[in-house]
Amino acid sequence: MRRAVRAGCSSIEHGALLDRETLELLAKSGTWFDPNIHLVSINYLENRDRFIGTGNFTEEAFRLTEESIPVKLEMFRTALSVPGLRIAFGTDGVAGSFPRLIEELIYRVERAGQGPMAAVLSATSDAAASLGLGDRIGRLAPGMEADIIAVDGDPVRDITALRRVVFVMKGGRVYLSPPASGVGPR
Repeated sequence: MRRAVRAGCSSIEHGALLDRETLELLAKSGTWFDPNIHLVSINYLENRDRFIGTGNFTEEAFRLTEESIPVKLEMFRTALSVPGLRIAFGTDGVAGSFPRLIEELIYRVERAGQGPMAAVLSATSDAAASLGLGDRIGRLAPGMEADIIAVDGDPVRDITALRRVVFVMKGGRVYLSPPASGVGPR
C-alpha cells in the first residue's frame, strides 16, 4: 500500500491490514481510502456453498475470512482517528450482496463508530470526489447530475433509516415515490 501511495495511486481499496503509519501516509498524500470492512466478508461466509471449491475459495480461505472481520473493524476504528484521512464508501459488492449494500454503511456507524453524517457523506459527495466525479455527481446543487433518494427517518439520528427508502429519482426520472404524494412508481 505504501508503494502504491508513493507511486501516485489515488485510492486504496480494502486495506484490512493497514497500520496507523500507512493510514497517516494516505492522509498526508491525499489518497482516498475505501475500506471494505464487513459486508463483502459476510456475503462470502453466508454464501459459502456457492463459492467453495471455485478459485481460491477453500476451507482455509473461509476460516481466514471469518477471522479477518474483527481485524478489519479495528483497522477502520484506527482509520477514523487519523486526522485528514479521506474515507470514501464502497462495498465491493458481489453476487448475493446487492440488495443489502447499505448494511456496510450501517455497520460502520453502529459497530465502528463512524459519525452518521460522515458515513452518509462518504457514500455521496466523498465517493464522487474519490472517483474524480465530484464536479458532476454526489451532491444536490444546480447543474449537478444528482440522483436522489429519500428515506423514512433521519439517518443522522438513526442510521438504519437508510434501510427505509421511500423515494428514488435517477437522471430526473422517478422510480419510487410514496403513494400519499399521488405519484406512483414510474
